[in-house]
Order: sequence, then C-alpha cells, then structure tokens
Amino acid sequence: MRIEQWSSLTSPELLALAHVDPVAVLPVAAIEQHGAHLPLATDVIIGDGLLASACERLAREPGLTPVICLPTCPIGASLEHTHFAGTLSLSAEQAIAQIVCIGEGVARAGIRRLVLFNSHGGNKAILDLAALRLRAEAGLLVVKANYFRFAPPADALPAAELAHGLHGGALETSMMWHLAPDLVRSDAIAEHRSLGQRRADAGCSLGPEGDAGFAWMANDLHPAGVAGDARLADAATGARLVAHFGTRLAEVIEETATFDLSALGPTQHG
Repeated sequence: MRIEQWSSLTSPELLALAHVDPVAVLPVAAIEQHGAHLPLATDVIIGDGLLASACERLAREPGLTPVICLPTCPIGASLEHTHFAGTLSLSAEQAIAQIVCIGEGVARAGIRRLVLFNSHGGNKAILDLAALRLRAEAGLLVVKANYFRFAPPADALPAAELAHGLHGGALETSMMWHLAPDLVRSDAIAEHRSLGQRRADAGCSLGPEGDAGFAWMANDLHPAGVAGDARLADAATGARLVAHFGTRLAEVIEETATFDLSALGPTQHG
C-alpha cells in the first residue's frame, strides 16, 4: 500500500489521490503529565510510533489503496490530569470540535474513509462523539481505533498490571524504553499502587475501570498521578508491544480500505 503524509502533498496531488478512494488516518494524542519518569509527550510519542510501525507493514502489502497520514493532534482532552504541572488540555467541546473540523476537511477533499487513531484514554469518549457527528453530517466512514483497547500479546505483562497500570505503568514505560529511551528518567522509575489495585485486592468490584467504574482524577488513583508498576518495563517488552499494536492497527486500516461503503445507510450528507 502507498503511504503518504497529508502535509507533504500539494492540493492537486491530494485531489488526485482522493479519486482512488484512500484511507485517511488522524492520530489523536495528549500532552500531559506521566509522573516523574516519563515526558509530557508520552502519548504523542507512543501514538506516532505505533502508526509508524503500522505504516511499515502496510507499505509491504500489495495493492494500490493509498493511506494518507494526517498531522497528529497533540493536545486532547486531559481534564483528569490538570492537577499536575505541564498538562495541556482542551475542553471536551473543543476536542470534539477539533476532530470534527479536521474530518470535515477530509470530506471536502473527497475522501470517504477516516480512521481516528487514539493513544490517550481521556480521548475515547471524545472520539465516539466526534465520529458520530462526522458520520451523520459529513457522510464519512469513521473508524475509531484506541490502541489501549487492542488485546495485548499473551504474557507480555502480568494481568494485574494490564488491569490497573492505567497511566505511566509498565505498558507505557516499556514502549517508551523502546521508542524514546533517552526521555525515560530511569532514576524516577517506581511502583505506584493505584486506588483501583488496592480496591481489587480488598475484594471490591467497583473501581476506576470495568463494567461499572467511577470517574477519577489522576491524583485520586495515586498522589503522584501515576498508576502501575514501571519497574516491570523494559525495552524488549516495548518492542514486542509496538510491533503487536502496530500490526493490529495495520489490520484496522486494511479493513477500512476494503469496507463496502454501500452497506451503510444514507445520511443527511447524502
């Protein structure tokens, strides 16, 4: 598959690509605190790294369908992290509007297929609402892909860490060890046992995640704003996670490219 960068194309080149029914991919991330051991750009670095991994795989696949990567939206909805310095956050309304405006630009270019690829948990509800508006108002096929909802590779990390290491834990730290090791502050790596883990250990079913979860601010989970055991992280695990999630994202993009648009009903867009 042909991989293009939206920002590197000219307007006529983009128009020509639209005629061959490409898939546009919009990465959505966050600039927010990740404790003392990871940088504020952690979600951007991970999201961009996973998309790059997916594109490497797609570029080796036969077929003429272009994939056009839009510029990453680096600032998302991070209200839950605003207790800590460095977090930049849009309001929910602003974050939805940002995605909708970009999606409308994709539609105006004549592109009909859009993947929203998200690397920040706080953006999930934003994507759901923005995607629905773009389906209803712009007539797009909008696929929502949150990497943290992808099934992880078997035995990569302990089940308890995957369940409760929600922010700055072993999963994110492992991928950062692989993608940007110079930005990991190794002297600050520690275990941060979260409120969710403590409640689960006490036999409580109600926690910050699950089939019935409570709303939380990051400092509710732990005073440091981190949840999980970053001591379990290493670069080899990070490489495995990036390859695994990148492969799944590539599959999502491929399926988006072959989705039969005639199977969808009419919208107000037509």
